[in-house]
This record gives sequence, C-alpha cells and structure tokens, in this order.
Amino acid sequence: MEFARLVSVSRAVAATRARTTKRSLIAALLTQADPHEVELVTAYLSGTLRQRRTGVGWRGLTDLPPPATSAGVSVAEVDAALEEMAGLAGPGSGTARRDAVTSLFARLTADEQGYLRGLVTGEVRQGALDSVVLDAVAEAAGVPVASVRRAAMFSALTGPVALAALSGGEEALAAFDLEVGRPVRPMLASSAPDVAAAVDKVGDGAVVVDTKLDGIRIQVHRRSAEVLVFTRSLDEIGARLPDVTEAVRALPGGDLVLDGEALTLADDGSPRAFQETASRTSAAERTDRVHPFFFDLLAHQGVSLVHEPAATRLARLDDVVPATMRTTRLLSDDPAAVAAFFAEAVGAGQEGVILKDPDAPYAAGRRGSAWVKVKPRHTLDLVVLAVEWGSGRRRGWLSNIWLGAREGDSFVMLGKTFKGMTDETLRWQTERFLTLETRRDGHVVHVRPEQVVEIAFDGLQRSTRYPGGLALRFARVVGYRADKTAEEADTIETVRALAGPAHSRD
Repeated sequence: MEFARLVSVSRAVAATRARTTKRSLIAALLTQADPHEVELVTAYLSGTLRQRRTGVGWRGLTDLPPPATSAGVSVAEVDAALEEMAGLAGPGSGTARRDAVTSLFARLTADEQGYLRGLVTGEVRQGALDSVVLDAVAEAAGVPVASVRRAAMFSALTGPVALAALSGGEEALAAFDLEVGRPVRPMLASSAPDVAAAVDKVGDGAVVVDTKLDGIRIQVHRRSAEVLVFTRSLDEIGARLPDVTEAVRALPGGDLVLDGEALTLADDGSPRAFQETASRTSAAERTDRVHPFFFDLLAHQGVSLVHEPAATRLARLDDVVPATMRTTRLLSDDPAAVAAFFAEAVGAGQEGVILKDPDAPYAAGRRGSAWVKVKPRHTLDLVVLAVEWGSGRRRGWLSNIWLGAREGDSFVMLGKTFKGMTDETLRWQTERFLTLETRRDGHVVHVRPEQVVEIAFDGLQRSTRYPGGLALRFARVVGYRADKTAEEADTIETVRALAGPAHSRD
C-alpha cells in the first residue's frame, strides 16, 4: 500500500467530526491492505510506530529536504527506513541517522512529510486514535465490536488484533487472553471534580478508596525467576528498577501479574516529586531507592483474575503482597469518611484518591465509572505569550497557547496547552490573538502579553526547557479573564511557592 493512500485517509478522518464516518474510512483502508501490511497500517492509523524508539526526535526533523512532487513510497518502505534508523548505534550513528532522515523525507510529498513527522514525534492528531481504530477493525472484519475490544485488552498493540480479526474472525480473537510475560493495557480512571461527584459516579453502596500516588505506573510480571516491569506505554524497564524486581522476586507464590506505581521516597517516607521518580527510572546510575506500591493483582499462580470482581482481586493481593508494598485504601459507604481519607492523602503529599467499584472486573485499556480519580485542582491566572496554528480538526484556528507568569516587567513561560477549549473558544481566541499579533515564526503567532487566562493544572515539575525552571502538568483552560490585566496575573514566585521550598529563590 502506498504511504500516500494512508495519509490521504488520515487527512479525511481528521476533517470530519463524525465518529461513524471516521470508522468507515479506516475500515475501508484496512480491507485494502495486504495481510502482511495490516499490522503496520493499523499502527500508523493509531498514531504509533512499530519501533519503540527510532533515535529521531523533533530536533532531527526541523530541517527537512524539499518535498517530492509526486508520491511513490510504500508503507513498508517507510517502516524499513525507520527500522534502519532504530538500529544505528555507535560512532558516526548520528550522522548516519541524519542522512537516513534526509534520504527518506526527500522521497515524500509535503503531506506525507507532515504526517510522518507527526508519527515520529507522537503528535498525530486526527481524532481517530485507538478506540476508533478498534471499531473500524470490527467493521472491516465483520465481527462484533465487543470481540475486538476484548482481544485488545490482552494485546499491547492494536495491529495483532486487527490481523487476527481480518484473517481469522471471532475464533482468532477469542484466543487472546492474559498471559504472564505479555503486558496488558492498564485499566484507566475517569475524573471527577470532587469526592461527592466521584461517589455519585461510582454508584450506590460501599466503594474502595485507593490512594493515588504520583509515581510511574508499572505492571510487573513474574514468570518463574524472571521479573519484567512494564511502563504505562508498555515499555519493559526492569533493568532500570532493580529494587522493584528484587522485591517482587521475593514475594510468595508462583507466577503473578501486579499493577501499581513506583516512586522515590524521602528519608521520612514522604513521596518525592514525580519528576524525581521519572529521572531515576531513566538514569543509568541510581542513588535513591525506587519503591513499588501495588494496588491490583491481575494473575496469581497461573490463574487470571481480570474477570474477577475487584474485591476478590484485592483480597488475593493482601495475601500475596505485604502492607509496605501496597497502596493505602479504605472500604466505606460513608461520603464523609471518603472525603476525610482524600484530605488525609493530599495532606500526606499524595496526588489524590481513586474510587473503585468493588464489584467491577479489571477492564484493561478502558476508562469508565468503575475507577474514578479525584485530585485537588490548582489554578493560576497566566498571560498568553504566543499561539500555534492548529492541525487536524483545529486547522484554521489558533489553538495551542503559550503560558507565562509575571517576573518583574516581563514574563516567564511555564508551558503550553490546547486542553479545555471548545469550538467557541477556538473561534474567539483566533480573532482575539490576531489583533494582538507582533510577529510570526512558522506556525507560531507571537502576541502582545495582554490576555489573561485562568489555567487549571495537576501539579508542577522541574523543567530545563523553560527559563523559570518549572512546567505545568496537565494544564487546561478554565476560561479567559476579561476582568484582569496582565499586571494582575500570577507571578513566578507564586508558582515557585506552590512547587515547594526547593524552587524558591528567596
């Protein structure tokens, strides 16, 4: 299949907001793919590469050759070129990789270049990622969506599910199941603004209230003496977490699969910042202990527990894992007790809580009302410094805003966001920021720092990318403030105070 054909379908998918249309477009493309191309085409349509790492980042894609005038590269040829780049190592590999990037991109048209750049940098925004692709697989194969989604629970990648559905139908899909050593997609939590809303969302009766740690999500598989540690994105990092592998290897029983978090702790046992844990899990040398805390047991002694209710899984977890390696939790039907538990968790420096339905199975890869997270909401009044033109369905509108806090007579950038914007917001801010434009730099429109915006965020992390040394985590727009001037926006010192003493410059 020509890469241009896939890119064309992706652009058509991005241009429509109708989920059924997106699904039909993708399904039609999948039926045109040869069997040996199905997994690759599915990965690209899901916005991912087959290669976990290619060694190419956004910096390596800033100076591309002029695009080709006509298409002529196949999907398989793109994949082969990326595989070659991923395999480069040692002296001279940097130059060889740059040459390989130039050689590949010189053969691509402008549209193909743009799409592949998005794939490599993880910025494909076509409104049709994994959930829509799974629906399209069902349509293309003529099988129930439920069968496809069930198989996807037990496959780290969508491609193998698509190939099984298209080549073997429901029988092939039924063969997918939990297997120790093969990661499953982590169950996800939906959000609620406060404890009361979360209790209502989970439903009547008692709920499990689990402490939400601000660490690295880990899924640990023990098969005989082998221990594998998978991240949220299903990368295996056991070699970087010897503390975790040793602790799990020492647990009683046979083969097992655990779900939890890993984080570094201060000397007094309090959690350290998320970024400290992230840096420890990626560093070649480790000086601080990374401690595992588990909150679910998916398999034990060769028996899958994912279809068992949460209460059963948690009882087994308590039998296998000591309290020092489990998250703190509460079982209660009293909203006041749940609220008190939440306040205690936040006061202890944790990220919040997750309310869980004790009767629910483990829905791998799904986000619903069985798990509902609650975190304290922080807001800041910041100033918009620049705006980026959008892509996909946001094409033609100014979308991603650059956020700054006051520092004297200037502003310090803290991050970017396009989260929380409605179509009405996009229309308004496009008109507003074009009136404030001072200059352009490619797709970035720089503006006079006059417009104040209220931003909600989940936390702060250290950053070498921004001069203030801090960046917002999960920033989203609450609303624009017509009642405030830039002189009334929050200062960088206010932000540093929220981040804690380590970031103060007093």
